[in-house]
Amino acid sequence: MLVLENAVNLGMTFYEKELNRINNEIYSNQEQIQTVIGIRNYIDNNYHRDLNLDFLSHILFISKFHLLRLFKRYYGLTPRQYLIDKRIEVAKERLQNGMTVTETCFEVGFESLGSFSSLFKAKTGKSPIEFQKEQLSRSALNSES
Repeated sequence: MLVLENAVNLGMTFYEKELNRINNEIYSNQEQIQTVIGIRNYIDNNYHRDLNLDFLSHILFISKFHLLRLFKRYYGLTPRQYLIDKRIEVAKERLQNGMTVTETCFEVGFESLGSFSSLFKAKTGKSPIEFQKEQLSRSALNSES
């Protein structure tokens, strides 16, 4: 009976070791995941501010190059590309709600109307004013129906 009990204890020890090994392999990058999620959340909540890689890396006390690699690995975009996409997404909402192009540009964090317009057109295929006119005419048609 003692031999069987020792075998069970050894089996449990092996099982526990295997669980720990697998857990460490799967979740070894949990800190990295938390880092990039934290940066993404920060961008989502502060897209209208002047954000750059130096500032973002300073927040978490990590190398900007390491942050760039991590963010790109997990999201497929650089933090700058993600920031631009976020600003364009919010700008589309603002334009749909009738805010002027100039107001929208500066409210979402762009510093230049020209760069906002060219990035907006590159991302959506339409200039901000074309997008807004199209959205407003759609909502007018929907309200008539």
